[in-house]
Amino acid sequence: MSEKPRGTTQTAPPADASSTPRKPAAKELAWEKNTLQPTLEKSLERQTEFTTVSGHPIRRLYTEADLPNWDPERDLGFPGEPPYTRGIHSTMYRSRLWTMRQFAGFGTAEDTNQRFRYLTSQGQTGLSTAFDLPTLMGYDSDHPLAEGEVGKCGVAISSLADMEVLFDHIPLANVTTSMTINSPAAVIWAMYLAVAEKQGADWKKISGTLQNDILKEYIAQKEYIYPPEPSMRLVIDTFEFGVKNTPKFNTISISGYHIREAGSTAIQELAFTLRDGLEYVEWGMRRGMDIDQFVPQLSFFFNAHNDFFEEIAKYRAARRIWHKAMVERYKSKNPRSWALRFHSQTAGCSLTAQQPYNNVVRTALQALAAVLGGTQSLHTNSLDEAWALPTEFAATIALRTQQIIAHETGVTNTVDPLGGSYFVETLTNEAERGAWDYIEKIDSMGGMVAAIERGYPQREIAEASYRYQMAVDRKEKIIVGVNDFVSEEKPLETLQIDETVARRQADRLRKLRAERSQAEVDRRLNSLRTAAKGNENLMPFIFDAVKSYATLGEICDAMRDVFGTYEEVAIT
Repeated sequence: MSEKPRGTTQTAPPADASSTPRKPAAKELAWEKNTLQPTLEKSLERQTEFTTVSGHPIRRLYTEADLPNWDPERDLGFPGEPPYTRGIHSTMYRSRLWTMRQFAGFGTAEDTNQRFRYLTSQGQTGLSTAFDLPTLMGYDSDHPLAEGEVGKCGVAISSLADMEVLFDHIPLANVTTSMTINSPAAVIWAMYLAVAEKQGADWKKISGTLQNDILKEYIAQKEYIYPPEPSMRLVIDTFEFGVKNTPKFNTISISGYHIREAGSTAIQELAFTLRDGLEYVEWGMRRGMDIDQFVPQLSFFFNAHNDFFEEIAKYRAARRIWHKAMVERYKSKNPRSWALRFHSQTAGCSLTAQQPYNNVVRTALQALAAVLGGTQSLHTNSLDEAWALPTEFAATIALRTQQIIAHETGVTNTVDPLGGSYFVETLTNEAERGAWDYIEKIDSMGGMVAAIERGYPQREIAEASYRYQMAVDRKEKIIVGVNDFVSEEKPLETLQIDETVARRQADRLRKLRAERSQAEVDRRLNSLRTAAKGNENLMPFIFDAVKSYATLGEICDAMRDVFGTYEEVAIT
């Protein structure tokens, strides 16, 4: 078990409706007697209990009685000012729309490069890269364990040569790029920086985001390589390297998205994601880093699920919790450290293979919730993603969904249009209280790494997922086209990734190995192994290996030799 990190003093949330008895006013009691009761006597409500998607109970009506201790100045404030409930920018979308960053990646680097260029021609304002499973696990495309998976769930990247093709004719000095990569994040980022260098881009000016969130891999997605301690070392190495060399690049995107996709509730997503963030802060401080230097390069990534108001409340609570933790736990003095910035993606787990065109509606509502919740960046899922990677047609509809929200709905005309709503403010308070309860439990265990080693967040998510599925099976939760309103449907045309991708990748790797200096590759890999045995920052050694055209698999194997691999603890 890991030692208890520094900085885990308790930070009490504000008093709210969940901790104070509800006392309805006389007018509300009169309404219940004179208007509500006669109505209920004539016509019963549709069901006896109403809940959010997460199972959180919802009252019939929300009034000032639900906010007895609510202080607008303390709990709501103004946009661009603490506690950031209303957003981190004073003008929000009146000055600048969120970045429309459609997730893309399939086949070879050439295939994905073409999709990138198509999407930017259609008005996309940021790139977002999906990598295939071998790349995510740190294997080259010709490794035996890569068989059948090359290019299937994202783009295949095995070396700097692939990365050069991926961003061919895409000026990295002028575009922000998000890369969804975790265990091999340091290696993929080194490849990206090498391409930027070859293009003549100034590292001090390039911007983008590296997902790099290894904690949620242990919790939810399970695409890890090394044990937690060396994995966390690699993450903090990227923080340290980023502060010195790439001050505008987000060196991590702390991801609740995959926690939610694994079946968590909204409050679990909020709590585990933010506690992961606090864990990274504490490990950075233990390295000796100044909190107000590296925390401004931390960003977040949340799911946008189906329950419209629950999602909006989640985002608002996230900003408030983060501000409180930075100021009260860690004594941060830099407002850039206080303001939680986040990307959001509509819920992949909500997409249905049945009646897939219904997914367009789901995605639109989820995206609208993210916008009303104050997202800085957004990906909208395509209608066909329950079947396959998106076609160009489906990806275009997904992008147009964002553009319609931005330019046709009017929701960008004012900041935080739902602020002050009795319902939304109560949900925000309840989300915050529920998240703090989880955070305090994890603190008592010694932090998130220790909690993961005990299987605590994994078990909580598994139980929540089971409860939700039981509700669906009992039709307490309706999924249109799945457990109700079922109808015949036409087959859907999907994007097919055939085995020629694997052959092309294998040919490219054979050519690369024949043309590079093997002696130079071996020398740099040995230097990386030696550094891994000590305490040096590994990013310079990884960067040197990348530039010699050592492959992703070779670099990850060099660290496997030193760090070993991780086997998950059984959940009981």
